[in-house]
Amino acid sequence: MTTPTSPTSSPAERTPVVIVGAGPAGLTVGNILRAASVDCVVLETESREFIERRPRAGFLEEWAVRALERRGLADRIVAGAPTHTEFEFRFGGERRQFPYTELTGHHHYVYPQPLLVTDLVREYADVRGGDIRFGVRDVEPHDLDGERPSVSYTAPETGERRLVHCEFVAGCDGARGVTRTALPAEHATVARHDHGVGWLALLAEAPPSSDCVILGVHPRGFAGHMARSPEVTRYYLEVSAGDDPANWPDERVWSELHARLAVPGARPLTEGPLVEKRVLDMHNYVTEPMTYGRLYLAGDAAHLVAPIAAKGMNLALHDALLLADALIAYVRKGDDSGLRGYSDACLRRVWQYQEFSQWLAELLHGPSSGDAFRAGSAMARLRRILDSPAAASTSAELFIGKDTDH
Repeated sequence: MTTPTSPTSSPAERTPVVIVGAGPAGLTVGNILRAASVDCVVLETESREFIERRPRAGFLEEWAVRALERRGLADRIVAGAPTHTEFEFRFGGERRQFPYTELTGHHHYVYPQPLLVTDLVREYADVRGGDIRFGVRDVEPHDLDGERPSVSYTAPETGERRLVHCEFVAGCDGARGVTRTALPAEHATVARHDHGVGWLALLAEAPPSSDCVILGVHPRGFAGHMARSPEVTRYYLEVSAGDDPANWPDERVWSELHARLAVPGARPLTEGPLVEKRVLDMHNYVTEPMTYGRLYLAGDAAHLVAPIAAKGMNLALHDALLLADALIAYVRKGDDSGLRGYSDACLRRVWQYQEFSQWLAELLHGPSSGDAFRAGSAMARLRRILDSPAAASTSAELFIGKDTDH
């Protein structure tokens, strides 16, 4: 990575850490650094209003909430977020509960990502006085493989090109950000997996129709129901990869949801306006290593898990906690062991979650694959975790993220 050649219109700044991206990972790193009196600058291409409303994941594993709570970052979650202790499979006219809290002693918190981001922004910027710059453009890291990296960007207010020198860059800007592309191809490998299907992601202004997550396993395709709030429900429908949301008018969506989730004795789905329709192609990737020189990737900038097992936000927080502690140890004590071991420590959990996501994907998608062998294997897998205490316990621990850093 070369030194910037574009002139800047204002003097260069210096700070120990530049964090690119104000999602859960970047804001968690920033808050922990601020609490330890380690200066940092957060650069975000979107506005504050946008990131506080952007629809994303909604489930936090208990270990993640407890870790945030120890940092003073989970007061609202612990005080008011609903908890989930089980989910329900629906298939072949049956309803079967999967009581993962009973099996593991741990539960999920229902806390949509926009709420978490809002909390973290408020704590970082308004309470702790952190430096966060919204709406920046053309962010570019420089000299990442040297002793004096820097990040340049265009200021939205003036159009000036600005430069921030630092010791480290935390790449937390997601799958489409600039930091993940800063790793030279000869330095990193990217492992990818395509599930070959899409999910139509839907947000309904309608109360949840169940107290828990519903996973519908159906020959016509998977369907999912996830509560987001007392007034809003997230639904998913398996569709063809690359499908167009325009192919799914509201009437067709609700008809298909009823068909795939209806079972005798279940409460009918409560319909409402569909305020979001997006097709997500189900694919995963992992970048190894998650570091290059003075650049440390976290969250979707390093790895993507399809939303099949609600793992992405939890992995981002795991990365952020490890990275923040490692940066503090180096800046304050000169201890670089955490930074040297950062990628390996993250990837142990990343691969556990990737494997579980793939395992669950085959269970959910096999029956609709058109392949009789895959369909039969998927149903055998489903029956095993519902009828075998040993299989259920293992699956529940992976689902809730308990003791997964093997």
